[in-house]
Amino acid sequence: MKFFVRLFLPLERKIMISELQIGVITQTHGLQGEVKVYPTTDDARRFNKLKEVILDDGKGKQTIAIDRVRFFKKYVILKFKGLDSIEAVEKYKNAKLLVSRDNAVKLKKDEYFIADMIGMQVKTEDGKPFGVLKDVLATGANDVYIVEMSDGKEALLPAIKECILNVDMEAAVMTVHIMDGLLS
Repeated sequence: MKFFVRLFLPLERKIMISELQIGVITQTHGLQGEVKVYPTTDDARRFNKLKEVILDDGKGKQTIAIDRVRFFKKYVILKFKGLDSIEAVEKYKNAKLLVSRDNAVKLKKDEYFIADMIGMQVKTEDGKPFGVLKDVLATGANDVYIVEMSDGKEALLPAIKECILNVDMEAAVMTVHIMDGLLS
């Protein structure tokens, strides 16, 4: 049972965000205006389907068309339309690449964007407050939810159906079963 799709993790929960981060430009690539992007999405191949991205350089946002996509090791190499030299793209180092929710991957049942889950109230199956979802760790076998409890300590909860009983996105509440030995 999957519970979410990994995308950019905001530090605190506000209202549902309208844009989701899918990558960060790390550096230029070659002299023809290509950039090397570190993907912050589960599946870097999703870049193949994108026609445009929202480029956020910290000073403002602009929608920019993608000319071509290729892959190199763990990076995505992007060429933007109209930016044809290294000088044209140098200023975008460390810029975030975002997509609107309309261009986000389609979620299946019981999948959620981490960005929407961060800050959720976590309660136990008997309705008692347990804490707030602070972050998610990818461990390989299953992900682990980091919950900050009211005493400031952190609890690590495996994202498995035996532990995560319900995720109510509208109410922003996750109901969990605290398995024996989990908090020891």
